[in-house]
Amino acid sequence: MKIIPNFLAVITCLLVVASCSAKQAPETNTPKPELTQAQMDELEVAYFASGCFWCTEAVFERVKGVQEVVSGYAGGNKPNPTYNEVASGRTEYAEAVRVRYDAEVVSYRELVRVFYGSHDPTQLNRQGPDVGKQYRSAIFYRNDEELGIAKEIKQELESSGTFEEGAIVTKFTKYEKFYEAEGYHQGYYAAHPNDPYIDNVSRPKVEKFVKNFQSLLKEEYKK
Repeated sequence: MKIIPNFLAVITCLLVVASCSAKQAPETNTPKPELTQAQMDELEVAYFASGCFWCTEAVFERVKGVQEVVSGYAGGNKPNPTYNEVASGRTEYAEAVRVRYDAEVVSYRELVRVFYGSHDPTQLNRQGPDVGKQYRSAIFYRNDEELGIAKEIKQELESSGTFEEGAIVTKFTKYEKFYEAEGYHQGYYAAHPNDPYIDNVSRPKVEKFVKNFQSLLKEEYKK
């Protein structure tokens, strides 16, 4: 069947709009309230990457016991990477989040289950319309206990056939450094509810989490 050129142009534009890497939002977001040092000292921290960090941040913000989620970059070597550098795919960085949580309310094991259950860990170096190793599925573990939990749950999910698409390709990488992303990326989901990417890509992932993890959902997000 012959495709009309104008139709191809429309499809191309839609794909660009749908991609997180195509976004260059103005720095208009209001910064999130920061935790005090005393508050941070009482919390545990975890690092995850599961595609565009706008989506990942919005999911973990809804988990009970989570006190702070910050979007950023992990897994690379260049100091102080910028969004443009990471989005180019020419660095080793992944779009990631830092999750500070109260271990008396939610466990690392539960956070790992949320991680696996809120994206497609069988997709190699991509999530939906976002393609490249900067969108890889990854857990940045800080110690052997976290690595053991991540591997155990991966094996459990693969054995149960939870993901029929194929084997889980999540990378387990020893945590070294996390750089916070530019201010306009923080809280992007909440600040831009009408953004086409948020509406078409991020919201379905958040809704999937809400549906499947009711027991871990903060009260204010329960319907």
